[in-house]
Amino acid sequence: MPELVEVERYRTLAERALDRDVTSVESPDPWFVKGAASGPLLSSTLVGRHFTRARRIGKLLLLDVADGPVVGVRFGMTGSLLVDGDDAVGRLLYSSTRYDPKWDRWSVTFADGGRLVVHDPRRLGGVTLDPDVSQLGPDAASLGPAGLARVLAGSSAPLKARLLDQARVAGIGNLIADEVLWRAGLCPTRPAASLTPAEVRRLHRHLVHTLDDLAERGGSHLGDLMDVRHPGGLCPKDGCPLKRATVGGRTSWWCPAHQV
Repeated sequence: MPELVEVERYRTLAERALDRDVTSVESPDPWFVKGAASGPLLSSTLVGRHFTRARRIGKLLLLDVADGPVVGVRFGMTGSLLVDGDDAVGRLLYSSTRYDPKWDRWSVTFADGGRLVVHDPRRLGGVTLDPDVSQLGPDAASLGPAGLARVLAGSSAPLKARLLDQARVAGIGNLIADEVLWRAGLCPTRPAASLTPAEVRRLHRHLVHTLDDLAERGGSHLGDLMDVRHPGGLCPKDGCPLKRATVGGRTSWWCPAHQV
């Protein structure tokens, strides 16, 4: 968390920050500013300019600057975006339920008095200039069946690990991956290349439907599987006890009865 669904909501919220002159930039946590950027560089780059466009690739938010570079924002596990005090998502799983101003890691103030703030309790995100997007795979929301087949082809990695690899396909996180594979009836530990063409098409269909469902519901944590992802949890489809293991470095839950 946040995953593609949440960052897309942040992107939509960030559109409210466009075409507003920047008067100041605050970077109280130098560690949060990544790469060759720094707090003073961000300030000198942005003050007197404005954002012209808000984009997203996977979990990365991109803010285009008028006659300037691109600001990239990563949210880690607990990062959120606020514009003029509004938060597009609300509660984030694995994050604190209270707001503490000391967790405001980076902010921009506009000439009209409004602010854009990156808030991150666990400090796992970051802000940078001109992030290298060449290392990201295609965005999951725009991936077609043929593109998904290419992502999986020739890989002996576990299916879920391949879906979580942001260099292969960008935007799928732990919760989305478990939900998609549960809906598609595919075991997360299967070698990625073992899927038949029909299974790839089924996986793609459920990926599209799952992203749409979770976007409408309001978060990656609102999947049908979410409430039973715990010891003793039973599959909502067939009542079978769920299995738990680490796949792709993440705690994973699946139904051994119908996910094969």
